[in-house]
Amino acid sequence: MKDWYTLYSNILYLHFSEGFYNLPESAKNAASPGNLVMRLLRMAGYTLVRLLGNLFKTVEKPEQLQDKVWLYVVSQNNYDSLHFLEAAIPDAVMVAGQSKAIGRYNQAVARISLRKKLLYYYKFLPLFFQFLAQRKHRTLRFVDLLYDAVGFYEVYLQKLKKYRPQAIVFANDHNADARALLLAAKELGIPTIYVQHSSVSHLFPPLAFNLSLLEGQDSLDKYKLCGPVTGRVEFIGMPKADKFVLHRNRSKQVKTLGIACNLMDLTEEVQQLVRNISRDFPELRILLRPHPRDKRSYTFATGISPNITLTTPRQQSVFEYLQGIDMLVSGNSGIHLEAVLLNVWSVYYNFNPKEELHDYYGFVAQGLIEEAISYDALRPMIAQGIAHKPEVYRRASYYHATVGTEYDGRSGELASTFVKAMLSGGSKL
Repeated sequence: MKDWYTLYSNILYLHFSEGFYNLPESAKNAASPGNLVMRLLRMAGYTLVRLLGNLFKTVEKPEQLQDKVWLYVVSQNNYDSLHFLEAAIPDAVMVAGQSKAIGRYNQAVARISLRKKLLYYYKFLPLFFQFLAQRKHRTLRFVDLLYDAVGFYEVYLQKLKKYRPQAIVFANDHNADARALLLAAKELGIPTIYVQHSSVSHLFPPLAFNLSLLEGQDSLDKYKLCGPVTGRVEFIGMPKADKFVLHRNRSKQVKTLGIACNLMDLTEEVQQLVRNISRDFPELRILLRPHPRDKRSYTFATGISPNITLTTPRQQSVFEYLQGIDMLVSGNSGIHLEAVLLNVWSVYYNFNPKEELHDYYGFVAQGLIEEAISYDALRPMIAQGIAHKPEVYRRASYYHATVGTEYDGRSGELASTFVKAMLSGGSKL
């Protein structure tokens, strides 16, 4: 049982860390409901829909999985981040867990059956009491995440023994299911590759893949704060941005403003900002983008002005959204980097002043973006952008290694070269 605790502590590294526990509730709620009753209901729903429901579904097609290069995804964003490898590597196949929601790509991934996951729930109570003894408050707060995680490692270990993939490429290194697959692959000596898909946090697990393809120096600096870095590391920029980088924003004026919000933001703050901007800049087009996982209503926006459009993030990628705007206003979000990369002027604005989570990614501190501490500070910036929008994309070079180089817009090509070399034995594991 001691080994169980060690294993699951690794699988749940991020969400059971002290740093994550100390984040504002709005940030934690994205992973686990703040209300205990809602957590228990979530566990009950998981039992009925995922565990018992999966018993009667056959989703696995062995010919899709046997001896392939698995591109393992846990979200639509992950799929966008790894799709370039599906075309570059003949044996590559997109893979996801049995019921994992991959947005508009749900039908485009090979599925791994998780029906046997239920067989390992005899471990839950022993694990719960072990975690409770070691991390009482975190265990009570995130008991639903522990419950969800049980069985992933054991089932994935069986699947890897059965299908023996040539290698596994990950775009996520901290979700429980991804970490369980990573640890199972390491146990069996299956090569692992990591392609960074979003901005890195100092709370992430230590980097522990055979080959890690990071966007730039900022990512490596932050991973070094997480712990020892093992395996080979290369900088590749951001492959999913390639086709958009070739069409960077060249407008000299801000005509369309984007407001991107997330689960940590307060909708009343978003609404007030939209009203203020619409009042002071009535000719400015505004595209409001909620986070894809945000189920709150933002329909208030369309009633404020006919110049406001509420976008559909589940049907539109981040870069497709950014192509339609000249300036972005957002809070703690990796979208700032993606905006600057496309030469969209980006400004940090705190939509949750009640909680202290200032400049979580360090974008303001590093000079990637400006900060507006209030609407009074933001208003003249918008006016300045309408008169003359600054060119900003070269600010991203610390974060995105290929900016201004011969591989600008060719990150996927660079990444594919490294992956192919490793698969052919050209790099040491």
